[in-house]
Amino acid sequence: MTDAVGSIDMPDAQDEAPESKKKARKGGKRGKKGPFGRLALFYRQIVAELRKVVWPTRSQLSTYTTVVIVFVVIMIGLVTVIDYGFSHLIKYIFG
Repeated sequence: MTDAVGSIDMPDAQDEAPESKKKARKGGKRGKKGPFGRLALFYRQIVAELRKVVWPTRSQLSTYTTVVIVFVVIMIGLVTVIDYGFSHLIKYIFG
């Protein structure tokens, strides 16, 4: 009979790595650099992450902006109508 997927009888190749092969780091990059070095590393990491971002085109940006503005206007109208209704209901109840 075949083993089920995810069976614990035969671990995957990545799970077979003994603990002795894993490198233990003491401090890493932060331990060897001063405050300015850490700050420079932080900004390099920010720039690297910003390069991964998929920026929208101008037409996508204008479409998204229009959708948000229309949604906000609809929600403002809805809240206004509900507020107006509640205010008249309270005036009717309490005089």
